[in-house]
Amino acid sequence: MSDMGNDAEPGMTIECRQLVELVTDYLEGVLDAPTRAELEAHLQLCDACAEYVRQMQITMQMVGTVPLESLSDETRTELLTAFRDFRGADC
Repeated sequence: MSDMGNDAEPGMTIECRQLVELVTDYLEGVLDAPTRAELEAHLQLCDACAEYVRQMQITMQMVGTVPLESLSDETRTELLTAFRDFRGADC
């Protein structure tokens, strides 16, 4: 996150691209208190980021309800390959 100066307005020291990088940690509740507060202040100011977080919440809720046992062997293999390839990609 950018340097949070004492005179900066809450929500203005985080950029939208940084929020995208932090959204999973935010939704899982693992951000430190100052970063969480700054992210939440940004959400109050930025409708696009607020919508993005809302969509991610919905996605996580929906994906969280798919039982692993319901996946075919082929689907499970494809997902594992995709995650393995993604982890190795230069982001």
